[in-house]
Amino acid sequence: MTHVVTENCIKCKFTDCVDVCPVDCFREGPNMLVIDPDECIDCAVCIPECPANAIFAEEDTPADQLHFIKLNAELAMADGWKSITKRKPALPDADAWNNKPGKLADLIR
Repeated sequence: MTHVVTENCIKCKFTDCVDVCPVDCFREGPNMLVIDPDECIDCAVCIPECPANAIFAEEDTPADQLHFIKLNAELAMADGWKSITKRKPALPDADAWNNKPGKLADLIR
């Protein structure tokens, strides 16, 4: 199993999770992070670190977010989505977007 970054990360991109990841499985896109399922060791240390509560164990992913399992796998391999291993500032208006629903259309691939 793996962990999954879900919709609430879009337009927030808090990076607290990358500091604790022991295997560097996070990939960074323009306005979201994803987890590379081939690298994730299912340790769960990232879950409590996410200020947006956007990370779930695959088996605990909410039903309305299940499509993010496939999306994380696809984007982790996409050109331009590079490994991120150090925390950096969130997007400038991250706090305003945190917990806003319906952000999938805003995802920049």
